[in-house]
Amino acid sequence: MSEHYEKVKVQLEQMKSPAEAAGAEAEVAPAAALPVSASVPARSARRESSRTSIQPRNRSKSRSKASSRDRNANVKQDSDKSKGSSRVGSDQMLQIKGTGKILQGKAETNGSREEDKAAVGKDGGSKVVQKRRAVTVDTSKAKTSLEALKLSIKQLKWKEFPMGRRSACDIYWHGVSFHDNENIVSGQVNKFPGMIEMLRKINLSRAVRTMQELFPEEYNFYPRSWILPEEYQLFSTQIRLLKDNDSTLKPTFIVKPDSGSQGDGIYLIRDPADLRVFSGSQVKQAVVQEYIQKPLLIDKLKFDIRLYVLVRSLEPLEIYIAKEGLSRFCTEPYQEPCQKNLNHVFMHLTNYSLNIHSGNFVHSDSCNTGSKRTFSSVLYRLASKGVDIKKVWSDIIALVIKTVIALVPELKVYYQADIPPGKPGPTCFQILGFDILLMKNLKPVLLEVNANPSMRIEHEQEVSPGVFEYVPSPVDEEVKVGVIRDTLRLMDPVQRKPHISNLLGEASEEAIVVEAGSDEKAGLVESLPSLCLKQVFPKYMKQFNYLRIVERIADIFLRFLGVKGTMKLGPTGFRTFIRNCKLSNSSFTMASVDILYIDITRRWTGMVPDSREAGMGLQAFVEAFFYLAARRFKALPLREQVLSLLELCESALEGQGHVEKSRPQKQLSSLNPASAHSTAPPTLSSPAPTRRHQDDQADQTLQPSVKANVEC
Repeated sequence: MSEHYEKVKVQLEQMKSPAEAAGAEAEVAPAAALPVSASVPARSARRESSRTSIQPRNRSKSRSKASSRDRNANVKQDSDKSKGSSRVGSDQMLQIKGTGKILQGKAETNGSREEDKAAVGKDGGSKVVQKRRAVTVDTSKAKTSLEALKLSIKQLKWKEFPMGRRSACDIYWHGVSFHDNENIVSGQVNKFPGMIEMLRKINLSRAVRTMQELFPEEYNFYPRSWILPEEYQLFSTQIRLLKDNDSTLKPTFIVKPDSGSQGDGIYLIRDPADLRVFSGSQVKQAVVQEYIQKPLLIDKLKFDIRLYVLVRSLEPLEIYIAKEGLSRFCTEPYQEPCQKNLNHVFMHLTNYSLNIHSGNFVHSDSCNTGSKRTFSSVLYRLASKGVDIKKVWSDIIALVIKTVIALVPELKVYYQADIPPGKPGPTCFQILGFDILLMKNLKPVLLEVNANPSMRIEHEQEVSPGVFEYVPSPVDEEVKVGVIRDTLRLMDPVQRKPHISNLLGEASEEAIVVEAGSDEKAGLVESLPSLCLKQVFPKYMKQFNYLRIVERIADIFLRFLGVKGTMKLGPTGFRTFIRNCKLSNSSFTMASVDILYIDITRRWTGMVPDSREAGMGLQAFVEAFFYLAARRFKALPLREQVLSLLELCESALEGQGHVEKSRPQKQLSSLNPASAHSTAPPTLSSPAPTRRHQDDQADQTLQPSVKANVEC
């Protein structure tokens, strides 16, 4: 029995050795050139060769694990056998395997394999580089920005889906609002929830006026404003008193409809009796502002600046500003407003949509001439007159950052209402259009901010009487395509690497990551110009972080909303806020708290009749917070009152374990000593404060100084 067993064992070993030799040859020779042993059936040979051809990863692992002695013996023997008839067939495989490294595939969850690209270095070696997946963009809702968007996607070599896509895209480009497509649960959308609402004339004025109460000097770039019809009596009274005190004053005011755009419905007045806010029984909501009577002129024409600003995220706050913008000129020589020329819209209003209908409008193929030019051409003109261009840019950047800081608190409330924490949803970014006017003394003044700035790169032109067609606009294409393209580059999901989650579900820290060795991406980057968008926040955070007081109040407001997705604080939530922050006492009982809640909520409900739901919104909560601060810290100026109450509330909440993140710097004096002791009137229902220190009155009324006046 034992002898028979030994004979069978020897026979099995003899049969096994040819198969092992064939397997060893398969590591070098291609499957088609494998010599098939007579003792192995043809079907086994095909199975063995197919196994070796589809398992390069396993062969690589076995080769690396083989001992030095076995590897040298087998490889030398197999390489000698591969010379001759199999040499031609194995050249392709040997070229890839030149250094002993093997082309590997990336296994995916569905069982498919994503092939990698191999690049041969100067030293004859190879490096494994992962192929870059094409970024997908849904442009089905892009509307007027479609042509510039298509050019940008083409330059980036991304993939466009003009009719949408069943599966998720990386980026969704909307033409109007966040809600253009309601079924997005991932990716990135180029609109923030609530941005349209916040940039209407009334809401923008309220947000900036709140900041003017806290920081009158820092926010004097926005003209004094009154909200109509609710402040009509206040406006009439203040103007009458102003004229009674100085009969030589003849101020001019500009009236802007709340939801108007492209200059529609804007007109100038010199007396409150000229207002047109009452149309029959219907009251039109509008903002009336002080008119800037001494603007900077070029060629005797008034002009404004359209700058494009990217808000990349709210938390952390990231702001980019385009290095190039548009300068839009009036088409009639400017004269200071008087009763005779108040209706000359081509003289006083810089809106492109109005002036294009003027017979004096000049379309130019040059970016330096015509009725629409690049902002850089204007700066070059000013520099030739000796103007400090760096100072102009610095003032504009400060204006942009301060304006966005004023908008962020309310935007956070809108964001959590549409995308509550923990709920699947996209992240957001948005391009805003800032309209800025330079005064004669070169001080920038904010006119308005557009949630949906026009991104058309063509203009309408009459080619024959009564026949119009769209023709390319070189200046628009130069500016707008760069803004959209570089916005997409900054939002590239392959390059954005989130690290830490935050309250809003976004990334609190992100970095641009370039894959090492990606020849395809490196070639693309080299073919594109440098980014035309410059980061200004958090780059200049230290200079402006002290302004974010209202944002801290908004964080407290969000903690007590209770129900996810709501924007209004109910009476129970307000009482909980008072109780947890320990603000009630014998002189301010919970009954007084209820009365305060009812009074403020009722008044704001009347001012905002189209609100989504009942309760106390953020603006009403801020007013209540200011009232509580003034009641508790009577001896301090308003800003110090609010800061003191903030510290008190945050300390109480922190002690209860409600504060999950560190608070920003609270000591205002250490950040901005010069403005720490300024005062502001505590009346919250009035427009931007008019009582200032004597040396600040000129800035508040936006009257140009006699210094540094420029005429071009």
